[in-house]
Formats: sequence, C-alpha cells, structure tokens
Amino acid sequence: MRVLLSTYGSRGDVEPLVGLAVRLREAGAEVRVCAPPDEDFARRLGDVGVPVVGVSESARVWTKAAPPAEALPRRAAEVIAGQFEAVASAAEGCDVLVATGMMPAAAGALSVAELLGIPSVSVTFQQLTLPAPHRRPLAYPGRPFPPDVTDNRVLWDLDASNIDALFGEALNTNRVAAGLPRVDGVRDYVVGVRPWLATDPVLDPWQETPGLDVVQTGAWVLPDERPLPAELVAFLDAGEPPVHVGFGSMPMHASTDVAQVAVEAVRAQGRRIVLGRGWADLSLIGGGDDHIAVGEVNHQALFRRVAAVVHHGGAGTTTTATQVGVPQVVVPQLADQPYWAGRVADLGIGSAHDGPTPTVGSLSSALATALAPETRARAAAVAATIRTDGAALAARLLLDAAEGGAGAGSS
Repeated sequence: MRVLLSTYGSRGDVEPLVGLAVRLREAGAEVRVCAPPDEDFARRLGDVGVPVVGVSESARVWTKAAPPAEALPRRAAEVIAGQFEAVASAAEGCDVLVATGMMPAAAGALSVAELLGIPSVSVTFQQLTLPAPHRRPLAYPGRPFPPDVTDNRVLWDLDASNIDALFGEALNTNRVAAGLPRVDGVRDYVVGVRPWLATDPVLDPWQETPGLDVVQTGAWVLPDERPLPAELVAFLDAGEPPVHVGFGSMPMHASTDVAQVAVEAVRAQGRRIVLGRGWADLSLIGGGDDHIAVGEVNHQALFRRVAAVVHHGGAGTTTTATQVGVPQVVVPQLADQPYWAGRVADLGIGSAHDGPTPTVGSLSSALATALAPETRARAAAVAATIRTDGAALAARLLLDAAEGGAGAGSS
C-alpha cells in the first residue's frame, strides 16, 4: 500500500503528517509527503525516515515577507500550479492521497488524485473552514464580510463566493489544461461530503451539521522522544519552572517589542523565561540568568517542565499544551487562532488575551490567571481526557478505505 500525504502551509500543517506517516508505516504502508521545501520540515520528516517532495517555494520565506492581501490570488495560483506539477509526479503508483493545508493547495492535490483516479481524503486541522450554520466563517484577508450581515447562512454563501474569486480561476486553468472539468465551487469541492477533522473532540467539539458527514479522528500527535538541548536542560534544572513564550510560525514583525514585553510580563509574575525564537526570530535584549532563547525543540518535553505557555494559538501548539496539562495564555494573531484562544478560556485551562498585541500589563494579568493553582489543576484534569490515538485511528481508517476500494473521503 502506497500513501501520499500532501500539504502546503506552516509547521502546524506539516507536524500532524509526521504522526500519521509513522502510524501508516507501522501498519505496513509506504509513505511519502509533499510539503513546502523548508529545511526544518525536511529535517523533521527525515528524523522519522519519511521521504519529502518539495512543493512550490519556502513557506517560511512567504510568511515572513507578509505580502499584501491583493497578492493572495497570485500566490494561490503558484501553489496550485506547484501541486499539479509535484503532486502529480509523487502520486504515481499511490493507492490513496491525503490532502490538507491551505485551501488552494488542497484543491490542487485533490484534482491530481481525481486526474489519476486515486481515492482521496480531505483533512482539516481546525473546523472553521467546514460550513456550519451555527457559526460564522473566517474572513479572508482583504475580503471582510459586510458588517450589517449577521445571518450565518448568508455569510457562508459569501465565503464560497470569496473563495471562488480568490482561487477559482487558477484552479480551473490547471484543471482544464490537465483534461479535467471545471469546478463550480472550490470550497465545496475541497470539503466534499465526508471531510476528516483531525482535532480532539474535547478541545474542538464538532456539532453535527446536515450535509456533512465529518470524521473526527482526534489530533495526529506523535510522541516526541527527542532530547532537549543540554543548555536548556541545565537552565530548567537551575530553578523553579519558567514560563515558555513562543509564537511559532507567526512573523510578529514587531518581534523585538513583543519579546521585551513578554520578558517584562513574565518577570512581573516572578518567573524565569524560555523564549522560543520561531519564524519571527525573537531575541532577548540585555543579559541576565533568568532567561534563555531556544530554537526548534521538543515541545512535548519542554512544556512538561514549564509553569505556563504563552503562544499564538496555533492548533498544534494548543493541542500539545492541552495534552501535557500545562496552563496556557493564548495571544491570537489571525485566522483560527482566536477560536483556539476561546476554547482554552472556555475549558478553564488558561486565558485568552484580548487582541494580538500584548502590553506588559495585559500579558501579566493573563499570566496571573494561567499561573493560578486552580488553572493548573483544571489543565491537568482536561489533559486526562485528551485522546492520544488520533494518528493511529486515522491510519487504520485510511488503509481500510483504500483496501476496500472505496473513496477514502471527498473524492
């Protein structure tokens, strides 16, 4: 059995595929991954022995460049063309394809599966792109919804129109050139009728919605056995548990200010600091023995040794922190991150910062909530309810569907 996993996006779009790839290989499947050609992605997949096919340009370079909203259709066209080129080659001889990542990338990958006659499944790592009338859709950059429209069904219709305007021409140009029929609705083509939701049902409960047969597998998290760097271990051993601050793949263009604000806010709570550099290359100003800056490390191991985690609210970071039972402060920047901040607050396992730009006062106040004994107790209690077999379940479902000859998901 040969399986192709395709994505385009940030670390949060790639890391879950590491977990699924390992579980698929344990079940006897041959796995390859199509992902952005970033060195850290290739290294992470290489650590578990999974070959990677680079698609399009570096996701990190694109994210840090922060292109204007009007550049999104052009970028989407490049990503879709890259999918037709790289995924078409990588998918030859495969028995099933998993498509995830940003919507135009998933649309391109699913089109390739359709072209080759390969069963496919469409997966999302957050439910906010699945059209459900009980909540609003996310607005795309440069395309805000009319403020006077409050009917969610109307908003979802506008969402479909916006997606077609942004991605439809590029997708259909490539489909027609490949001999495929045009797609009338890009979003509904990607979502299909049986999408997979790779999130935890406690952290991200799905509400049954007519017309969607959602398969919620649990999050795809692989136990990380990588040791922490010796310098970091020495720092952790030298005092009380610190607070970890990191914003993952977010560019955080005022990075120096954000780092300094975070350091001062953590110090105001009498705690030491572990600062994750991330894609913003956060750095510390001045000396002192109460802080350390780190690059890519094992978050599962690190989070178990800190008093709280301050982060941007990416699905992966939120899930990891919840799974290990550490209190959180979520400072959401964009997209689905306010949703995850709200879930953390609703569950009582941390606090949601109001807005993307913290001050020393606002972040210190949020930290005080997260560092309270009752928050830690609640975080530990919720951690015990988070399932850990999501990747294994997804692997079994995927292989069963492929072996049965039925479409694994949307195609």
